[in-house]
Amino acid sequence: MKALIIVDVQNDFTPGGALEVEFGDRIIPGINELQSKFDLVLATQDWHPANHKSFASNHEGKQPYEKIKLKMLDQVLWPDHCVQGTKGAEFHPDLNMNKVAAIFRKGMDTEIDSYSGFFDNGRRKSTGLTGYLKEHGVTDAFFCGLAGDICVFFTAKDAIEEGFRSYLIQDLSQPLDHKAYANALEEFEKRRGIVVNSQKIDSFL
Repeated sequence: MKALIIVDVQNDFTPGGALEVEFGDRIIPGINELQSKFDLVLATQDWHPANHKSFASNHEGKQPYEKIKLKMLDQVLWPDHCVQGTKGAEFHPDLNMNKVAAIFRKGMDTEIDSYSGFFDNGRRKSTGLTGYLKEHGVTDAFFCGLAGDICVFFTAKDAIEEGFRSYLIQDLSQPLDHKAYANALEEFEKRRGIVVNSQKIDSFL
């Protein structure tokens, strides 16, 4: 089975949000259209407590986008975003959620960030996504969403490690940093991930 996994299409990552991805809302119509091609559609959701240590506001004297060590891992300090129960953490209202069978929340541990929909950044705790996919007989996982160079990339990369054929839908994944996205796509392909365009996706289904 082939699954579509929509990564973090939430208000805070779209224009006007706390951690805005430029033109992040422009991919939503394409994602909605694509959902009908898949038997299984899932979503991930950033779901941070307000005191999350990846937020610059929780480190005295620090500013957003400064870098620190957190649990011995490199950590970018972000603006507060996707705080549990806030409007910013909600899925964008234009995103069709009717076909989404399950939502996998991440980033709930205050001590460590979670870019991937499979694990936290230290790969210490699983979200349960691997088990869900295997239980449903998924062999091929297709990823799209926000931001392309961060959460989409890390989720798609982990899918390879977890034994799935992993596809990153390039035009339906909007990056925060375009240069970083180009580097991420190159690394993804080196790991035997497959970069696809939504207009040509039928040949992979």
